[in-house]
Amino acid sequence: MSNKPEGDSVPGTTTTRRTPRGLETRARIVVSAARLFYVKGVNATTLDDVRLASSTSKSQLYDHFEDKLALIHAVIDVQSKFVLAREEQRLRGVKTLSGLRRWRDALVQANSLQDGSYGCALGAMSIELSDNDEQSRKALNASFDAWQRLIVETLARLRVLGVLTEEADPLRLGTGLLAALQGGYVLAQNAHNSDPMAVALDMALDHIESFARS
Repeated sequence: MSNKPEGDSVPGTTTTRRTPRGLETRARIVVSAARLFYVKGVNATTLDDVRLASSTSKSQLYDHFEDKLALIHAVIDVQSKFVLAREEQRLRGVKTLSGLRRWRDALVQANSLQDGSYGCALGAMSIELSDNDEQSRKALNASFDAWQRLIVETLARLRVLGVLTEEADPLRLGTGLLAALQGGYVLAQNAHNSDPMAVALDMALDHIESFARS
């Protein structure tokens, strides 16, 4: 194995420029940590767990992350980008109430594949971190705000297209739908069954459909 360092200091600066090998190692650490945080929980996961899962040495781990909190922040960033990219892809083409139901079906189906276990990656981290680390809370709150905007924009589009009446309030309905989704994740996680999540989403969608233009 090469002894070449994974990060080099740029002359005249304190910036670290990573080699391709260093970037690959960092990505492997973050992905391994994200999986462990999701399945095992943030607090129950140790840096040794991450090191073993990512097949990295202690020096490699600390070369990229000074402590567990720095790693947590990196995982929040990666998970947020993944979830928001997925939701943007699913929601951008929704132009009918049936399309909104298909969005619901995709979420419930994915949850049912793991028997409702583990819940939402962002929601689970929020429960563990938001009262203990302000930087994590702000980052997760920003992610939920962005997720809410995607849903609100979808409902606003449906109103513009005449699918929903002018009385439909996209902000209120979108907030309720996201709350139903997150609450559904929690109930499904505790039940190890996706049915509560499906019911919560159906109730929220039934309310939205009460504003359907006849």
